Amino acid sequence: MSTHPITVHPARSFKANSHDAVNDPHLRKSFRGAMDFLMAKRAAQFPDHNELEALRSLGETVRQRCLAKLPQLLETLEAQLTANGVKVHWAETPEEANAIIHGLIAARNGKLAVKGKSMVSEETELNHYLEAHGVQAVESDMGEYIVQLAGEKPSHIIMPAIHKTKAQIATLFHDNIPAAPYTEDVDELIQLGRNALRGMYLKADVGISGVNFAVAETGTLCLVENEGNGRMCTTVPDMHIAITGIEKVVEKLSDVIPLYSILPRSATGQAITTYFNMISRPRQPGEKDGPREVHLVLLDNGRSQAYADEQLRKTLQCIRCGACMNHCPVYSRIGGHAYGTVYPGPIGKIISPHMLGLNDTQDLPTASSLCGACGEVCPVRIPIPEMLMRLREEAARDPEEKVPHPLAGQGAAHSPQLARVWSLWRTVYSRPALYRAFSWLATRLRVFTPRRQLGWTVHRTPLTPAKQSLHELVRQRQSSR
Repeated sequence: MSTHPITVHPARSFKANSHDAVNDPHLRKSFRGAMDFLMAKRAAQFPDHNELEALRSLGETVRQRCLAKLPQLLETLEAQLTANGVKVHWAETPEEANAIIHGLIAARNGKLAVKGKSMVSEETELNHYLEAHGVQAVESDMGEYIVQLAGEKPSHIIMPAIHKTKAQIATLFHDNIPAAPYTEDVDELIQLGRNALRGMYLKADVGISGVNFAVAETGTLCLVENEGNGRMCTTVPDMHIAITGIEKVVEKLSDVIPLYSILPRSATGQAITTYFNMISRPRQPGEKDGPREVHLVLLDNGRSQAYADEQLRKTLQCIRCGACMNHCPVYSRIGGHAYGTVYPGPIGKIISPHMLGLNDTQDLPTASSLCGACGEVCPVRIPIPEMLMRLREEAARDPEEKVPHPLAGQGAAHSPQLARVWSLWRTVYSRPALYRAFSWLATRLRVFTPRRQLGWTVHRTPLTPAKQSLHELVRQRQSSR
């Protein structure tokens, strides 16, 4: 099976992509229905509002405490994993991470890698890198397998193929899996995919996975999954390579409990996932299964930039549940591919600028209504609207301005003319006498304003005749008193 060229447009094409998406009625209907379903499932898992808020506060505390100690925890994690027999590798860029992984596979003369779900490997374009170097990488997560066959990127970080219909998947399997019949029965489609993947685990030279939580005190890699493919990837091949971002480390094993409690309920509306894997070492003498080698690749890729700024550091609290996407009115209307980035939706808008720079992502922070839904549902209380406003400010900042922690691409959206307009407005707004004079003048010149207003005034729902009559009745009663 070959990996097709990626068809997703880059982040710079966001405006064109979103225009195409909102004019696709099928896509809008599909995403609206899926997001409504996921929101209802999440709400059903949190009938007790007090419990939800307590869990969110605890999750936020755990993540902030661990991030405050991140440099020390990373050193502790490396030391503990090394003592356990796991080899740790550090990568600053996606290119370095890919080279490390390929080097490990090439040392075994490997030709086939079977992969569990890993968004970080999507960051690095690992599949395409390995294929270019003679190594076949096969996704074993069903959603990832589907989008790999289609030559696409995931449209959601939890449900990669949520944009696909049964008919599209049926055609995809029929065309790409040998002897697969055409069927739109979901159970049969799942079985076809499983049968196609089953033999891969036994033939694979290496298994690759992501990491949900890396526990420093014990040197344990925790993987959350539902399909069992993650367990197969990490136990059947002789070598297991895990790749994760440096922010995924937690201090203690007890820190995992509240995060795991709130993760599946926020992500898919499940009380608990089917599998929770904990990996601390390679196979030991006398043990009958497990990899003989375990490696962990820790990737930076812009995370240090976010970490250096106290406000933007909160971005790294994310546990990748996708709840912000499910509740976002923008994401639910344009889907994930329109963003042109690995992480779409609200979390993508605040993390992608650190990974790709504001030159390529300046439109993403503005692709928000700032309704606040993403911040209200985040299980670890990331103030996403606050982060969006900050990134808008950084994109519009003078690129020559000296700041303590400049962001890559600072000033990408800077306009000297617009800056002068806002400077003038700030002067008027901060001086009462000037503001009163401006208000007086504006009311006298309103005859020059357009009769037809743009924005929400064009698209708002007008009052119904019944409501208009009611309002008229109220005014009449008031005037008669």
